[in-house]
Amino acid sequence: MMNCGFSSDSFIENESELNSRNVLSAGAVMGFLRCFNLPIRRPQMAAWLWISLLLLQGSVGVRSDSNYLIGLGSYDITGPAADVNMMGYANTEQVAAGVHFRLRARAFIVAEPKGKRVAFVNLDACMASQLVTIKVLERLKARYGDLYTESNVAISGIHTHAGPGGFLQYVVYIVTSLGFVRQSFDVIVDGIEKSIIDAHENLRPGSVFVNKGELLDAGVNRSPSGYLNNPAAERSKYKYDVDKEMTLLKFVDSEWGPVGSFNWFATHGTSMSRTNSLISGDNKGAAARFMEDWFNKNGVEMSYSDDLEDGGNPRRVSNIVPEVHNNHHELLELAASFQSPPGKPATKTLSVARRVRSALRQTEKPGFVAAFCQTNCGDVSPNVLGAFCIDTGLPCDFNHSTCGGKNELCYGRGPGYPDEFESTRIIGERQFEKALDLFNKASEQLRGKVDSRHVYLDFSNLEVTIPKQGGGSEVVKTCPASMGFAFAAGTTDGPGAFDFKQGDDQGNPFWKLVRNLLKTPNQTQVDCQHPKPILLDTGEMKQPYDWAPSILPIQMFRIGQLVILSVPGEFTTMAGRRLREAIRTVLTSGGEGHFKGDVHVVIAGLTNTYSQYVTTFDEYQVQRYEGASTLYGPHTLSAYIQEFKKLASAMLSGQPVQPGPQPPDLLAKQISLLTPVVMDATPAGVNFGDVKTDVPTNSTFKRGDTVSVVFWSACPRNDLMTEGTFALVEALQGKDTWVPAYDDDDFCLRFKWSRPSKLSTRSMAAIEWRIPESATPGVYRIRHFGASKVLIGSIRHFAGSSSAFVVS
Repeated sequence: MMNCGFSSDSFIENESELNSRNVLSAGAVMGFLRCFNLPIRRPQMAAWLWISLLLLQGSVGVRSDSNYLIGLGSYDITGPAADVNMMGYANTEQVAAGVHFRLRARAFIVAEPKGKRVAFVNLDACMASQLVTIKVLERLKARYGDLYTESNVAISGIHTHAGPGGFLQYVVYIVTSLGFVRQSFDVIVDGIEKSIIDAHENLRPGSVFVNKGELLDAGVNRSPSGYLNNPAAERSKYKYDVDKEMTLLKFVDSEWGPVGSFNWFATHGTSMSRTNSLISGDNKGAAARFMEDWFNKNGVEMSYSDDLEDGGNPRRVSNIVPEVHNNHHELLELAASFQSPPGKPATKTLSVARRVRSALRQTEKPGFVAAFCQTNCGDVSPNVLGAFCIDTGLPCDFNHSTCGGKNELCYGRGPGYPDEFESTRIIGERQFEKALDLFNKASEQLRGKVDSRHVYLDFSNLEVTIPKQGGGSEVVKTCPASMGFAFAAGTTDGPGAFDFKQGDDQGNPFWKLVRNLLKTPNQTQVDCQHPKPILLDTGEMKQPYDWAPSILPIQMFRIGQLVILSVPGEFTTMAGRRLREAIRTVLTSGGEGHFKGDVHVVIAGLTNTYSQYVTTFDEYQVQRYEGASTLYGPHTLSAYIQEFKKLASAMLSGQPVQPGPQPPDLLAKQISLLTPVVMDATPAGVNFGDVKTDVPTNSTFKRGDTVSVVFWSACPRNDLMTEGTFALVEALQGKDTWVPAYDDDDFCLRFKWSRPSKLSTRSMAAIEWRIPESATPGVYRIRHFGASKVLIGSIRHFAGSSSAFVVS
């Protein structure tokens, strides 16, 4: 099927040399000509290419002399797809059991050729972890010395609620995961390190462009009653009750052209529900996958000479499936010759070798990296249709988000309601489309210094100077961490349980008795946190080790006229606005080293560690979920603004800052109650990888249909298949060559794992392929890769295949 405008055979001999300055434009013109059967004669090639550079300049972005070294990298961080509780909803019943699509760490490095540098890593994870950050920095120091430090490395989470938990070090964040999960932790640390190594090794001369634009239909305020408690005069400055602006960076290699983009936009990673059991990057992870696939399909320079790319690796099947057989009977006969074989042993690297996207990378050119980063999403939901009662279908109570007094019945609806996968796709697609528009039109080049500042602060007892009513100022303090009663009520994205409700500033006598069994807050803490009624006094709970963080990092990056504020939590819309405006005022105040002209200030949320929410003082008074989850009391936001102003002033004056108190490394104290995999087994006479439920004989499917095959499998915790795949769809090329088409990093392919009972040694893998409209008609089959554990502890890899079938 011809993809008009971007044919896979768009390039001919000697074109790559001419095309090196503008990869997308030349490919677009060649594809355009072929799509409409226009002749392409070699003597005309140079002329067509130069015309394309002029006509399509705007769609690729402005070319300019490189002023930085830029490098991007990416690596798989998909954690255990079985038995581990998902991080985000704190729902003990939400346990991983398969893969929707894979999780990745995506990194960029920007450096002055002979000066400073910054490294930013975006994680397809719920949030950053203090312990993860500590261990990544230790590894980077061992490898690079003082080149990458806590000052110039930022690690940020997209806030998906569909990733395995157990990778944070404080008790309250790992209760539902039955403690620390070493496998979750290790894969994230490894992936971050490797993404930074990748970016470092890709450092080359290049430029960075910035662009901003409004995206109106990807987020709504889930706590509007809290937002409305902000001063009317302040609210009148803004058109919306959530931030609608996306800020995007476009990275352009001086030789290869565009190599990546990172953007920041506020919306929660809660399109996937609290009952979902498949690992997923949610809407932001989906948007990243869509954009990277778009570029690899439309912007990658491909060889004209044969049906292979990257020195012998197969292309995406949607681009290369061979001759289309017009005779349906012939296709059925061909499919019938490939019946499901028995499962067989495989090498550990087989799933990596067969993975679809490993075939996209060129030998020399760095792979395109697209990251959709999180910002001040605290009160922003992707469930844009609003919150409704599941029993009556009526809107939930405005102030408390309850239905007949019960929070459990109030749920937000995504645009694909009632299909959470469809909602994830739609919100991801909306972000992708806006990012693509900004990417294609980006023309403002970042110029100027690269710099960073970082400090650790003890937020349990931080003095803050705030304006006093009637004039003057007063000194207040932050408090040791605590959670309010409304924290247990959850949100409209994921309601809590029992009789908790949002907007509760009194508490409940029964639950106070339960609380006191753990820790009774003293009067000083009660007064400090007022009007929050304390449910869990986590900052003062130390057994078996710290329940919540006290020492938090704040960090500031500068890349020319862009400033990134790294915060270790979820700022609400208005809290983020206040912080950005305060720092913008400092940077443009006209003092020493101030910014001349416009400055772009973005907040990178959930970065370097996690400390829950930050509301405004006014929102805190209402005590909805976000206020109840603002750990350090009503003056938390004022503390952040005060301390970020100090960082901004230090950056402007070129002065260093004191590092502050170091956070604890609690790795040695971690407790894990998750039982290990003892062994895997199959019924007598059955191999691992055997098909349990095959496709029907002589079956034909249409695009839009779902194909499902069930294999005898083993626990996915035995091997995470890092940079590989558990599931694969292959297409037949010619008479006997199978080519990778889709894997478990594709939105259309789902890997679902199950066992008959919790203690059973037997398990099954159901692989479901929702045939996309872009699939080429032909013969296909489904494969499964896994690893089994025998009683003595060794791991044995296996592979299985379904019978072939026809897609018409």
